[in-house]
Amino acid sequence: MDSHIVIDARDVTLRLGDGDAAVDVLRGVSLQVAAGERLAILGPSGSGKSSAMAILSGMEQATSGQVLVAGADFTALDEDGLARARRGRIGIVLQAFHLIPTMTALENVAVPLELAGVADAQARARAELEAVGLGHRLSHYPTQLSGGEQQRVAIARALVGRPALIFADEPTGNLDAATGETIVELLFGRLVETGATLVLITHDADLARRCDRVITMRDGQIVDDRKLLQQAAE
Repeated sequence: MDSHIVIDARDVTLRLGDGDAAVDVLRGVSLQVAAGERLAILGPSGSGKSSAMAILSGMEQATSGQVLVAGADFTALDEDGLARARRGRIGIVLQAFHLIPTMTALENVAVPLELAGVADAQARARAELEAVGLGHRLSHYPTQLSGGEQQRVAIARALVGRPALIFADEPTGNLDAATGETIVELLFGRLVETGATLVLITHDADLARRCDRVITMRDGQIVDDRKLLQQAAE
């Protein structure tokens, strides 16, 4: 795998169900993502964009095809192998935050490092929360934080292990417009500082245009793939 390519997906399919009830969610999806790229996968509900993210992030196994991610062949791994492969390679930011309610902000961010056996997990988690402007909220639980603050914690958790790839699935979906804009600025700013590649899943064309490349999906297939910076230059 070319060291400049962090995702190489070829003819990926995903079929759910059996027999007459089977549904082809992804139908021959192929794409490459370069290191440092900001890629948006755009499409309406049911287009297959979230399923594509699930396959590319190792949360789901493809029915067929090949998926190479940051040097790992995801199609050759079982569920446990995928979980190990995600660790250190991939960070995920979701619309619903998915913080652990019984843990403080600091503990939520430290969890992936502790699972990886990192000795200074708490110190690194503290530094990451300070970087997203939450140094004063370390001991607060999710229910004590606003939606925007919870998403900041989620971004810190995703980035604290310095993964090569960040997947963000509708990261502003549960936020008001002003808070969402702040979160987007924060996320893109932290990506510049950490050097991570972004795959952004969204139905919002305006948000997609914040990236330098936009893939549009419909009915489980890629129907458009364009680099916006090149387009602007033309």
